[in-house]
Amino acid sequence: MRVVALEEHFVVPPIVARIGPEAALRRGFPPPDARWGQGRRAAELADLGPSRLLDLDRAGITVQVLSVSGPGADLVAGSDGVAIARDYNDALARAVATHPDRYRGFAHLPMREPQAAADELERAVSTLGFHGALINGATEDRFLDDPRFEPIIARAEALDVPLYLHPGIPSASVRAAYYEGLPEPLGYVLSTAAWGWHIETALQVLRLVLSGTLERHKRLRLIVGHMGEALPFMLARADQTLSQETERLGMRPVGQTILDQVWITTSGFFTVPPLLAALSTFGADRILFSVDYPYAANAPARAFLDTLPVSPADREKIAHANADRLLKLEA
Repeated sequence: MRVVALEEHFVVPPIVARIGPEAALRRGFPPPDARWGQGRRAAELADLGPSRLLDLDRAGITVQVLSVSGPGADLVAGSDGVAIARDYNDALARAVATHPDRYRGFAHLPMREPQAAADELERAVSTLGFHGALINGATEDRFLDDPRFEPIIARAEALDVPLYLHPGIPSASVRAAYYEGLPEPLGYVLSTAAWGWHIETALQVLRLVLSGTLERHKRLRLIVGHMGEALPFMLARADQTLSQETERLGMRPVGQTILDQVWITTSGFFTVPPLLAALSTFGADRILFSVDYPYAANAPARAFLDTLPVSPADREKIAHANADRLLKLEA
């Protein structure tokens, strides 16, 4: 069975070095040698060659759609940030060209320069052959519904490619209010992979609905990972409490808007209960397989795919058909 995974990460260490440790620490990234830092996955993140491919082969994963793991160009303003994003995309394009049957790409964008980010998205899609962009959390404490990001949203819609809304580390003020005062690294992990950044990603989706952004851009398609970032569980409640007001404002109901324009992936979630919530809300046509490599392992993710409590036809949809259609992948 063809298997496409689309929340799969990499870094190029010389490019990361151009960002500077001070900027990364200010944004909340732990030091590289921290137990929960990127350093523990450094070798896997940097490898786009034989070791990564062997791991894919052992797990039976056909294609990885690759994206940059932070810290990235969104931490750097001006021409330096634009250059970092461009160099990252060129490096990814070379990797895809070397292994075109195994790798595809999501663009990395210089989010602090929205017009330049829109232009880089177009270059990445039209020239490099990428299939959308992945955006890591908020930029300078602003979500995508902020008017400054309109050029990026409009360009993605015009290019007919999705934006993958990936979690990012919550802002310093949020971390201070909600997550400080706990033994470390528990506070950091709670603010990120255990809870906080998942909820913040769902909040970003809801803000895109409630701000009218998705109403203005009805052809824009979004992807979120981690079995929907709690949206499957909360969607009915959000619909119940918000949709009367959105209707008054001439907008679609919250649930309808999300189900019209949002797809979800399985990244990092390999148990049945959240899958059942995802299936009952989004349905098999809106769920896409992902691993979250190297932060999650390929083998257990593939084993979970093979045992999903779904029909063979729905397993094929989740494994590859939905991604092939959404990203316009060629088998």
